Amino acid sequence: MSAATDKARFFLEKSVPELKEFERKKIFSKDEISAIIKKRSDFEHKLNARGSQPSDYVRYVEYEINLDSLRRKRVKRLGIRGAGYSGQRRIFFILDRATRKFHGDVGLWIQYIEYARAQKAFKKLSTIFEDALRLHPTNADMWIYAAQYALDDHADMTQSRSHMQRGLRFCKSSRKLWLHYAKLELIYIAKLVARQRILGLDQEINAPKSTLDASFEDLNADMITLPQVTGEDINPSAGDADGVDQVALQNLESTPALSGAIPLAIFDTAMKNFGQDAKFGQDFFNMAFEFYDLPCLRKILEHIVNVLQQSRPTSHHTHICYIKLPTAGIQATSPNFPRALIASFGRLKEHRENHNVAQEVITWLQPYESAEALDPSLRKAIGATIRNAERVLHP
Repeated sequence: MSAATDKARFFLEKSVPELKEFERKKIFSKDEISAIIKKRSDFEHKLNARGSQPSDYVRYVEYEINLDSLRRKRVKRLGIRGAGYSGQRRIFFILDRATRKFHGDVGLWIQYIEYARAQKAFKKLSTIFEDALRLHPTNADMWIYAAQYALDDHADMTQSRSHMQRGLRFCKSSRKLWLHYAKLELIYIAKLVARQRILGLDQEINAPKSTLDASFEDLNADMITLPQVTGEDINPSAGDADGVDQVALQNLESTPALSGAIPLAIFDTAMKNFGQDAKFGQDFFNMAFEFYDLPCLRKILEHIVNVLQQSRPTSHHTHICYIKLPTAGIQATSPNFPRALIASFGRLKEHRENHNVAQEVITWLQPYESAEALDPSLRKAIGATIRNAERVLHP
């Protein structure tokens, strides 16, 4: 117990200069500083004693975050310049101690990362992610989180893709990781397409057939062999008065970045990895189906359906993808939607008595039925189709 007390005293003494400055600048009164010392002493003794828990560190961090928030408000209200000490360094120190002691607790790592993101401590974040991924290489959610962060906070698809590729080396059996990898690629395509449209470069995108030649992987390799994408393809360099090379953006149309070749490579490799599993194929189809506005969407979905029809022609997962395909990329308010829906209903006739297909049809059509802007006649037809499917399930 003496060693624990000595450690607690050591950490408390390190905060003495900070507290003296708070008192000198009248940010906190003497009584408040005494209360702060008492609270910190209690926390430090808990942390340094045997039997401490991750929740003890969490409560300590919450207290310091609230204390620092109060400090900032008072500094602003009192108009104090050069307030000196901030709570950020101390909070980072506590979180670092927590993750070192309980390195297996993913929740602590997430809290550490979230706090660093809130503080925009990007250099610190890089180190935290590196440590977290090194200690939890088989945690698919951690790889997804790191990849999402790279894309959302830094628009760095190269780093995001690297996280996903490395994650799949350790979590090859994680369906969630494969699907999220493809989803990130589709999100990125959507961003590139939006950028083209803003610049008035939204022409029809026709991918060269040769891009698919590189979409298959040797499953014994560590990384997926993706079509070649250069840095210029992904981030066209500045070239005109507006700081955008429009020729480079137009050239994106013929690259794998926009052609859909990368999501297709992920799909083909994943299907091999999961033994041409039809359920995974449908999950991939449904994930991509949500991206209404991608020029390459129909090409991707048609490829999925073709693969499923060749490998699992009798599966209800294949049937529902085939039925939904005509409506892909078409909004319910589009003048093309009625014709597409008729085509889907025509395909449904072959499988309307299949219980599994009936359940999937209900799930697919119910959101359309409740859409306010839908044409009344279409709503009536969709409602009738749903009722027929319900009768198949409950004769």
